[in-house]
Amino acid sequence: MDSFEFENGDVLNDVLVEFMTFGSPKYDDEGNIVNAIVYNGGSLSNFSSIKKIAPLACQNGPFDKDKYFFICLSPLGSSGSCSPFQTNLKNKFPKYTMRDVANFQRQFLAEKFNMTHILGIIGNSMGGFVALTQAIYNPEFLEFIICGVTSYKVAGHDFILSKFVDEIITSDPDYAKGELTYSLIRTLRIANLAEFNFGLSKEALREMSNIELASEFESFGNEMIEIDIYDLKYCNECSMNFDVEDELDKIKAKTLIISCYQDPHFPPELDAIPMSKMIKNSELIIMDSKLGHLCFNELETISDELNDFMEEFNDC
Repeated sequence: MDSFEFENGDVLNDVLVEFMTFGSPKYDDEGNIVNAIVYNGGSLSNFSSIKKIAPLACQNGPFDKDKYFFICLSPLGSSGSCSPFQTNLKNKFPKYTMRDVANFQRQFLAEKFNMTHILGIIGNSMGGFVALTQAIYNPEFLEFIICGVTSYKVAGHDFILSKFVDEIITSDPDYAKGELTYSLIRTLRIANLAEFNFGLSKEALREMSNIELASEFESFGNEMIEIDIYDLKYCNECSMNFDVEDELDKIKAKTLIISCYQDPHFPPELDAIPMSKMIKNSELIIMDSKLGHLCFNELETISDELNDFMEEFNDC
């Protein structure tokens, strides 16, 4: 995009947006795509996160690729798109909010696809934050949202986890230098390892031997150092400040909330169930999955329920 203006007034020019599409676009008489669904992955995900719904995009599946046109972009702050790493601004990158992430997405859709209205948004984890933000502040923009393993605010243990990650990163004196050092790579690894315990369920972790757990822990830390530490810092801070509890009554879109009994990040009794009571016209599905916060990797187990929810939009 030529430029993007942040909520705080900062402007970046020549903004890169990484994205992919699949499916079958349908057009109205004026040439507008009428069956677009946007997928939002979790924190620092990229366009490939849409693979989570691929098993359900088969013929007559809830996300049948012959019925819908899917768009997934690497969001603002993720390294494939405009981010501290991609722009090389590092710690000089503008601080961004969840509304910035939503506005970035909406501006891209308008400029690239001439879309001022889409059918819906599917979002898991932080992607659910973006879906809720769009539905609250741009209620005429979409018809439905599907929010999975997510919440209406970052609070309690999840807020403390975000604060802990932030403390780990900013406590490294090299962070302020704006250049990658050996110390920052080590700090990045430790900051990411703080998240390890919040993916799989407690049951799944308990079923592993300590040797297996130690190996998984080591591998996780090694894999996550591929993330840029400045991208992580900015994204973590953006999520940490997310809170739309007092705005949920503004949502007009039909809403499906997907939760998981074993989710260590957002337990249904603290997040999904209260949220379902605060959003009009919402439905709630609670999965039973040892994958915990990663349960979107087996959405096919609730394909019947997803088919029921999407039935209203089959002929769009």
